[in-house]
This record gives sequence, structure tokens and C-alpha cells, in this order.
Amino acid sequence: MLTKGGCPKNALSIKDALEALEGRWKLLILFSLSSGPKRFKQISKEVDGITDKTLSKELKHLEGNKLVKREVYDTFPPTVEYTITAHGKSLEKVMDALHYWGLAHRKEVIGK
Repeated sequence: MLTKGGCPKNALSIKDALEALEGRWKLLILFSLSSGPKRFKQISKEVDGITDKTLSKELKHLEGNKLVKREVYDTFPPTVEYTITAHGKSLEKVMDALHYWGLAHRKEVIGK
């Protein structure tokens, strides 16, 4: 797309994708959930550096975009689990591409 030029429709779809995944945490949260359902504190421990307030906000945003499902179990106290949805799993190729681009970028910029 960068070498061929784009049209307004391309820009709109890219804007939609960026709005769903904006910020530094959402992809890391999805990566954490890719290994299976997790409770809030488990995600918090795996996503190094995220605050509970930010994690809560990001999970709500991901749920609103149907990338994550929140399930509340009828226990005492209530148990809440988060899982990645099929729609969230559809980002696998994007994550792979970002991983390889990140490796190449690190090598280009840092030389490692």
C-alpha cells in the first residue's frame, strides 16, 4: 500500500484499525490472552508496566471492539475471566508481521 499509493477507502479502513488497537497496551493484552482465558490480575502480571486503571480501560475498549470477551461466573466472590475472541484471533497475521518488523527495526536502529 505504501509503494502503490492509496485511496480514501484505504485510509478509512486503516483509521478504523488504528482506533481499535490504538495505544501501547492493547496488542500486549491480546498477546497475553492468546495462551488462554485469564483473570484480571493474571493479565496485569503478564503485561509488564500497565496499571490496573489502564488495564481496566483497555479491556473495556477491547470488549467494545469484540476482540475480547468478558465472562462473569456466579461464584462468591464473583469470578471474572477474559478470553480473546475469534475476531481478536484474526489479528494473528498482524501480530506476526509486527514481530518481524520489530526485529528488523531494532536491528536497523540499534544494530542488534
